[in-house]
Amino acid sequence: MLFQSVCFIGMGLIGSSLARRMRRDGLVGNITCAVRSAETRDTVKRLGLADAAFLDIGQAVTDADLVMVCAPVGANKSIAQQMTGRLKPGCIVSDVGSVKSAVIADLMPCIGAGIDLVPGHPVAGTEHSGPEAGFAELFEQRWCILTPLPQTRPAATAAVRALWEAVGMKVEEMAPQHHDLVLGMTSHLPHLIAYSIVGTAQHLEDTSEKEVTKFSAGGFRDFTRIAASDPVMWRDVFLNNRDAMLELLGQFQEDLIRLQHAIRWQDGAYLEDWFNRTRTVRRAIVETGQDYKRFSAEGEVRKGR
Repeated sequence: MLFQSVCFIGMGLIGSSLARRMRRDGLVGNITCAVRSAETRDTVKRLGLADAAFLDIGQAVTDADLVMVCAPVGANKSIAQQMTGRLKPGCIVSDVGSVKSAVIADLMPCIGAGIDLVPGHPVAGTEHSGPEAGFAELFEQRWCILTPLPQTRPAATAAVRALWEAVGMKVEEMAPQHHDLVLGMTSHLPHLIAYSIVGTAQHLEDTSEKEVTKFSAGGFRDFTRIAASDPVMWRDVFLNNRDAMLELLGQFQEDLIRLQHAIRWQDGAYLEDWFNRTRTVRRAIVETGQDYKRFSAEGEVRKGR
């Protein structure tokens, strides 16, 4: 048992998957959670994900040794306000958001004396959301990135690292700003591109007698899977990782213009060279073991981000 009491703020895909794994492997004594609606509270109770579920965040976190914030990053400022003064000494606050600099700024006001903030990002997920979408195997052999602060006690960071390792993850630490740039390239930009491409296809669909959907090839289907992700979560990601996204989008636009010119002027040598160089990225991903299918406990095939 790694923690006597854990409180989840939000019980979506990541939170419910982590709660399931904690239950299954006996990693925690007691689980509470705070959710936004009575309907979600009833679902959490029906699924047995928590010993107690609350609509009031302050009430939920009172006795927690670990508070795991699993809400869209845009909600963190409000969550911090509701937790301020309600956390017990020795409590550790962590999170699962895919943006770290903004999360740290929003959560710091609730970090009083004797309380540690250990920001984290489990790089795992599917296009599904909600408490029923979770499964205990979600984190197997995926990366979790921690971005502890200079004032964070090493013991607190070690405790959060031990939790993610216990559920099957590989853990690495990095600076918050560096995390936001790296994940902006590997996760955020691909999602934004997917939303753009599927949106363009939707416009074309209106004049093509549904042939875009009917004849979807594998590449387009992958884009639609990514674009089916939680819109609220990704809205908040893009707004809270603005600086990195604008820098990456600028570089992406420049590369698109070069490719556009190569096609216009029939520069096959440029296109072939570009495609050969980009193939090496795919090979590297395969060689590092980051290309594989995810399986839920029910046997449904799911693909991780």
